[in-house]
Amino acid sequence: MKNTVVTFQQMKDKGERISMLTAYDYSTAKLQDSAGINGILVGDSLGNVVLGYPDTISVTMEDMIRHGAAVSRGAENSLVVIDMPFMSYQTSVYDAVFNAGRLMKEGRGQAVKLEGGEEVCPQIKAIAQASIPVMAHLGLTPQSINVFGGFKSQAKELEPAKKLIRDALAVQEAGAFAVTLECVPARLAEIVTKMLRIPTIGIGAGAGCDGQILVYADMLAMFSDFRPKFVKAFANIGPAMMDGFRTYDEEVKAGTYPAEEHTYPMQDEVFEAIEAYADEMSK
Repeated sequence: MKNTVVTFQQMKDKGERISMLTAYDYSTAKLQDSAGINGILVGDSLGNVVLGYPDTISVTMEDMIRHGAAVSRGAENSLVVIDMPFMSYQTSVYDAVFNAGRLMKEGRGQAVKLEGGEEVCPQIKAIAQASIPVMAHLGLTPQSINVFGGFKSQAKELEPAKKLIRDALAVQEAGAFAVTLECVPARLAEIVTKMLRIPTIGIGAGAGCDGQILVYADMLAMFSDFRPKFVKAFANIGPAMMDGFRTYDEEVKAGTYPAEEHTYPMQDEVFEAIEAYADEMSK
């Protein structure tokens, strides 16, 4: 059955946990979809994981559209949410709605995600009124990394925690169907989850959220540049890939790959005729 924003709300209401992962390509999305993952986020984390940037700031609308469309083609049942990249929604309400529409039409997403609280509520409200589901994102918001001074946990003190609560209530009121809580204390995330009618999706926010999301390359030990504290390696695919690459390199250089079983045959009489033809052409 296709997961939708209604599915997410029903799961929260029933006390069922929501699973989400990031994906950036057709093949990975197809595997995640087949595994039963409820939601796939085409995250602007592709800037780090796929494009090699040190942050998400340089990711463009064209990047998100291209990767979003690829993921959407591979996700039959998972809800596909596409990140709105830096400066695609902060500049104005008009820009926010226009760019969200592009992610739906050209990126083939079923929802968009944007970062921020009360300050982006006009954008959330306008996008939602345009019949585009919006997931909010609070706590550590990577597009604001230059303000935070690095990838640091958020809302650990009283006033920032109060602001996060106000922001969570505000984005819900503005029309967000869910909110991601990143790198905030687990006890605070649990309080917010109980306060909200809409689902919370945690990443580094403890088990008290309604669901969880991870960057798939992190949870498969494929991305080695940086490993956040909250990441658990559910499979060591990265080392396995490296072993495969190394063995391939060795066999190619040794001349043992490809072997006969990896080649296509030709009938002897055809080969002899071709060989004679080649000899004639080389004279």
